[in-house]
This record gives sequence, structure tokens and C-alpha cells, in this order.
Amino acid sequence: MSNADRVTFEQTCLVRDTCLCLNLQRAARAVARRFDAAFRPLDLTNGQFSLLMSLNRPEPASMGSVANLLAMDRTTLTAALKPLERRGLVTVAVDAKDRRGRHLSLTAPGHALLAAALPIWQREHAAIDAQFTDGGPARLRTDLQALA
Repeated sequence: MSNADRVTFEQTCLVRDTCLCLNLQRAARAVARRFDAAFRPLDLTNGQFSLLMSLNRPEPASMGSVANLLAMDRTTLTAALKPLERRGLVTVAVDAKDRRGRHLSLTAPGHALLAAALPIWQREHAAIDAQFTDGGPARLRTDLQALA
């Protein structure tokens, strides 16, 4: 095997230290674990919180609009909705105009759980923001939104 067929350890370290994808994944997992732990007393995950929050609208949401907001495909969204629907937190209704479509809504217990979760989110979010300096969280949010 020639040297051209191998990646050097130095190259591996360069990728480890500079790869945006790797570093975003690592940070996302760390933040997700932090919010999962914070929401655990409510039997809620960070993904479920985001999904419930995406449904907190004046009118029922379409599957497509929620999938787009959460950057997930419809199959994944359907699977994520099932446990929330079983818990009575979300309703999934057939679109009267297009029977193939579905409209998603929070139920009263869904609204109540979201109201209980929001202060937890605010506390954890403030703690994470406090770890940044020089306007870092706002800049990071802007940069991440640009990437998305």
C-alpha cells in the first residue's frame, strides 16, 4: 500500500479540528443531551419539545410546513408524532380539502405540557448563552440559520 492510499494521522487531526460537520454534530449532541436531561421530569425529549413548539400556532399546521421547519422528512415526522398522539398531546386530522393531507394541532394537555416545559427551556437556554462571550450566541444563531 502506497502513502497515497492512506490518510495520515496529521490529516485526521486536521479534519477533527476543522470539520464543521463533525463539530456541529458534537455540539448538537451535547446540547440535545442537556435539554433531554432537563425535560426528563416532564417525560419529554428535546425533539418532542421542538415538535410541540412547532405546533403552537393559531391554526392547525400542515405536515409539510412542520417537516420543513424541523428539517425532517415526512416519514420521520410521522414517527415522531406517534408517541405524542398516543399521550393525547397532539391530534392529527385529515385535511377536508385534500384527504391525502394531514393537519396537526396541540390538544389542551399538549398546550399545558408546553407551558410547563417553556421555563425549563428558558433556564437551560440562558445557561448555555452565558457560556458565550462577545455576542457569541446571537452570532452563532445567525450563522447556523444561514447554513440551514
